[in-house]
Amino acid sequence: MTRTLLSLGHGYTARALARRLLPQGWTVLGTTRSPDKAEALRAEGVTPLVWPGSDLAPAVVQATHVLASAAPGAEGDPFLPHIAETLRDARPEWVGYLSTTGVYGDHQGGWVDETTPLTPATRRGQMRVEAEAAWQALAAEAGLPLHIFRIAGIYGPGRGPFAKVRAGTARRIIKEGQVFSRIHVEDIAQVLAASIARPNPGAIYNLCDDDPAPPQDVLAHAAELLGLPLPPAVAFDDAEMTPMARSFYAESKRVRNDRIKDELGVDLLYPDYRTGLAALLREASEG
Repeated sequence: MTRTLLSLGHGYTARALARRLLPQGWTVLGTTRSPDKAEALRAEGVTPLVWPGSDLAPAVVQATHVLASAAPGAEGDPFLPHIAETLRDARPEWVGYLSTTGVYGDHQGGWVDETTPLTPATRRGQMRVEAEAAWQALAAEAGLPLHIFRIAGIYGPGRGPFAKVRAGTARRIIKEGQVFSRIHVEDIAQVLAASIARPNPGAIYNLCDDDPAPPQDVLAHAAELLGLPLPPAVAFDDAEMTPMARSFYAESKRVRNDRIKDELGVDLLYPDYRTGLAALLREASEG
């Protein structure tokens, strides 16, 4: 039987998953808002669906697997109102929803796991909580095999600290006690693939590496790898930051990832930022 993934909001993370699935004979349908990006997806082997602007019902019916990775807005998940009825009837084998560890809110550097109550500290986190609940309500009502993936800060090819360090624009923002969890995009892709191979409807997974760390430590290590001077330190209160960037500092926590290892058998490719950054630098030099 042909396996078909419908990727709702086919962005950075979903593209990494597609690179794993396509060589295995999967068909991947991916939505994008831009006709220009549609051609780029087609070049990667993905069948593009420009949305809004197209009817998603035929794709939902065709899909054996559905991955939703678009961020919610003030009105909630952008896709759910348009596909819920079709999803009820289509009954795919696996549904994945990409959320964020921001749903846990601020724990002043303390540890959280999948059982931690959801107390988001930002409006963006609250919207994720609401979107998770909407997907869970549909899954409970329609018997959909929903899996929720709460993802920490994502980095990977094209998304790392090296460009800013090389350009001399990197700043080590210092906020006492601040710590973040993060994960390489290829590790996200392998967790999603492992869940597809071992579905557990209703499961919730934290996706992060083994080494929560202050952001200034990551920048310092990137500079060390490049053999460049340490980026200057700037106190958080004095730093020039976008409201979005500043909002990330409203939360400090360490995220546990035991469940992806124990239930899915995942062995992280990049268990900490040091191995991840070294690999990115190596790949860039080889490329």
